[in-house]
Amino acid sequence: MRIILIGQAAFGAKVLERLLERNENIVGVYTPPDGPGGRPDPLKDAAIARKIDVFQPQTYKDDAVFAEYENLNSDLTVMAFVTTITPARFFDVPSYGTICYHPSLLPRHRGASGINWAVIMGDNKTGLSIFWPDEGIDTGPILLQKEIAIGPDDTTGSLYFNHLFPMGVDAVLESIDLINAGNAPKIVQDEAGATYEPPCDDRVADINWKKPADELYNLIRGCDPQPGAFAFLKGEKIRFYGAKRIVKISDETPGTILDITDKGIHLALSGGQLIVGKIRPTKGGKTAAAEFAAERGLKAGDTFDT
Repeated sequence: MRIILIGQAAFGAKVLERLLERNENIVGVYTPPDGPGGRPDPLKDAAIARKIDVFQPQTYKDDAVFAEYENLNSDLTVMAFVTTITPARFFDVPSYGTICYHPSLLPRHRGASGINWAVIMGDNKTGLSIFWPDEGIDTGPILLQKEIAIGPDDTTGSLYFNHLFPMGVDAVLESIDLINAGNAPKIVQDEAGATYEPPCDDRVADINWKKPADELYNLIRGCDPQPGAFAFLKGEKIRFYGAKRIVKISDETPGTILDITDKGIHLALSGGQLIVGKIRPTKGGKTAAAEFAAERGLKAGDTFDT
């Protein structure tokens, strides 16, 4: 089978590696343009190392880009972690069509941040979908799905790296097997269960200390590792990571530091407490919260801005 792979990052590179291990015929790889300073994407590096043609269009709306894509004469296109809008006319070019990986149980959590929102909204399960893309945003028929539980301490990072990344690679290969066998379903999504959320960025990552403890804890977990839920300390944006919930009521104002230990900064919430394990200030990288507190001279009774 002649396969085009569209993707990026470590996930795209891993899918390419596994496809080549199976001796699939990869006729072209599409990745985003190089990053700042000419830094290439891992998928691009992997493809070049294996002497596979790499294409990096600035936009997929260009007719010349579409013509080049058609000329690859593919049987199937696999979209493995794609954030660039791809026009629907690309999907029907391969003889078997196009399949796409999405890290949520579609139709729930359509959009670019499906894992984040499953955690932020307090879902007790999530998963992945391999679907046949159409002109909508994550609206095409489902080929297969895999489900996992969301634990009380899971973050977006733990769900992705421990589960949805390796499961997703396997699911892509399983989908190709179903297509080869002529048994790949096309299950129409139930619009009654559909949700769509915007990208999880700083527009949603701001900590409001007035909100309940459960809601804030889910926000912090859902924004870990990116973009990092944040609060302000003397006007400086401070991002929280590695949080743990403590089911213990405090009489202190939410956002007040209750204690500082080797485990992190203990904070009062509305209806509970929180330990923040790591901090990232505006300047510099992540650091242990206790170390940050020592550097800034923080102590019990200090408060984050409200």
